[in-house]
Amino acid sequence: MINKINTLAEEIKALTASTAEEVEAIRLKYLSKKGVISSLMNDFRTVPAEQKREIGQLLNQLKTVANDKFAALKESLASGADAAHSEIDLTRSATPAHFGTRHPLSIVKNEIFEIFGAMGFTIAEGPEIEDDWHVFSSLNFPPDHPARDMQDTFFISRHPQDILLRTHTSSVQTRTMEATRPPIRIICPGRVYRNEAISARAHCFFHQVEGLYIDKNVSFADLKQCLLYFAREMFGPETKIRLRPSYFPFTEPSAEMDISCHICGGKGCPFCKGTGWVEILGCGMVDPNVLEACGIDSKEYTGYAFGMGVERITNLKYRVKDLRLFSENDVRFLHEFDAAH
Repeated sequence: MINKINTLAEEIKALTASTAEEVEAIRLKYLSKKGVISSLMNDFRTVPAEQKREIGQLLNQLKTVANDKFAALKESLASGADAAHSEIDLTRSATPAHFGTRHPLSIVKNEIFEIFGAMGFTIAEGPEIEDDWHVFSSLNFPPDHPARDMQDTFFISRHPQDILLRTHTSSVQTRTMEATRPPIRIICPGRVYRNEAISARAHCFFHQVEGLYIDKNVSFADLKQCLLYFAREMFGPETKIRLRPSYFPFTEPSAEMDISCHICGGKGCPFCKGTGWVEILGCGMVDPNVLEACGIDSKEYTGYAFGMGVERITNLKYRVKDLRLFSENDVRFLHEFDAAH
């Protein structure tokens, strides 16, 4: 056994390693619980009593030799790594980082926030999964009113309560009116859902920004001036607006707002179908029934509301022809907006 120990010691002293994996293999072979030295320690129990002292000292020396060799190999590898790092030119320019860009809808939405924020509007948000009361009934939609057919709804459950994906962010307005006393001046951004066939001009989900202002003596003239300011800030100082009578269950009177075509300057072109005008949003004075349903005295307070599709505004601003591009995550399309912010 003495010869075996001496031979093993010489073998260990001659070991070399060039990688961390090779150093670990040496540790496992010689120093692990199932390694060569542990095996010799187990055999030590069968050594005759008169040889135990000598062989025991040799085994301890062997273990010391193996530990020292393992430590020396690890240190050698570490020194080599440090030397390699020292050869790196720290003054050299780093590999350029490729930055992404904001989504075009986010760019436009943030512009809308800034414009209305300058007029004192704050942002209000609410759930996308809603109940019938906040999406329809509180907004002057009777249960069998044909106006409900204007928005083909995704229902989640019908009994005992209608739960649905909101079709507009007007539900945030009603929640705010229920929880807050006037004056109220908010914009309500968010994703909405309608059961429509997906095409270049329509999608089953899109994004809205709606606005609400309630206070004493709020008039239609206030609404018009607010929207004129928005249109000129968004599309340029020469932009004109016109309001056409329309119908919405939750506003009375109601109107659709057009802007002068910013491509042809109102002269008429294929984009505006030769009319010189492009529709961008709906608006009106909040119906007294809506105020009363939300616990606001309609004899003391009046207000206006408006709503626009973010995709619609983005299309007008950047002339995007296919609505589906906004949700396909095609980086080629998204990189076109690198300079837009």
